[in-house]
Amino acid sequence: MENASAANTGPHQRIAVDHPRDRFTLALFDRLWAEYRRRVTYVQQYEQVIQQHGGTFVNDHIAFRTIAAQTPSSGIHSLSRIFVALGYRSAGAYYFDDKHLAAIHFQHANPEFPKLFISELLTWELDDPARQTISSALQSHRAPIGDEELAALHSLKDDSQADKLLDRLTAWCLELPWTPPSKEAVASLNKATQYGAWVLVHGYNVNHFTSLINSHGVASLDDIEKTIAALQQAGVPMKPEIEGEPGSKLRQTATEAVMTQVPVVEGGKQTTIPWSYAYVELAQRDWQTDPTSGQRTRFEGFLGPQATNLFEMTRLK
Repeated sequence: MENASAANTGPHQRIAVDHPRDRFTLALFDRLWAEYRRRVTYVQQYEQVIQQHGGTFVNDHIAFRTIAAQTPSSGIHSLSRIFVALGYRSAGAYYFDDKHLAAIHFQHANPEFPKLFISELLTWELDDPARQTISSALQSHRAPIGDEELAALHSLKDDSQADKLLDRLTAWCLELPWTPPSKEAVASLNKATQYGAWVLVHGYNVNHFTSLINSHGVASLDDIEKTIAALQQAGVPMKPEIEGEPGSKLRQTATEAVMTQVPVVEGGKQTTIPWSYAYVELAQRDWQTDPTSGQRTRFEGFLGPQATNLFEMTRLK
């Protein structure tokens, strides 16, 4: 049976905040969570496992994908400027040369807020046919979030101002930012970059939310191996490997990605085709010692070699 309370309130409501802007940010995350949870069936199975073990779920980070291009201008900034206006700041940069990707991770001043991992496809590194396919699709890219809206987010001081902005930003993330691509364009681009084909059909939808293993708070789920075993026992298909050796500062894995129907154009008419969408990621963060100060802190960043393999989770089987 589905966890009714989880369906009605998202995982970010447990974070206590006083400022209207912070309440707005958490409400936005929970709206995105609700749609993600509806579409990714493994989320509800994970929630049931956590509930059965008496554990707690904390979202470690949210991942988004974008396409970097100059005409029209798009990429990480298409989304990051929204979150910077809401109080997030860049905390690390990453490059994935073999996949023609770059990423920036953002953190909030409140350490309980989830981190954001926003990546982009570097279109100028692709061959001519792939660039032309992307350029054609992006010509219908909608206008960016405006300066006045960003200013309203930054200066948000009244909850009564939030509803319209919340509807606007939720739609911004969930709706395809360009007209549906042709079926042929998606298939062609997928041969050059499965990441690019994914963005072409999903736009700025959340790619994944992430369970922080450290937050489970029960011995039966207190490491990544135990959590994987519990999910597999519940029938959740998992990535075969764990990224990161035992004892390392970050270890990650994921469920398989679910399939969903995406809009495309075929023969001049809009239709849908099945495509991989999203997965649930698991992250176990461990402690490290600062060589200068000797201070022990939990690692809160990301490791490029691990992330590059997790990008592959949306590749069509």
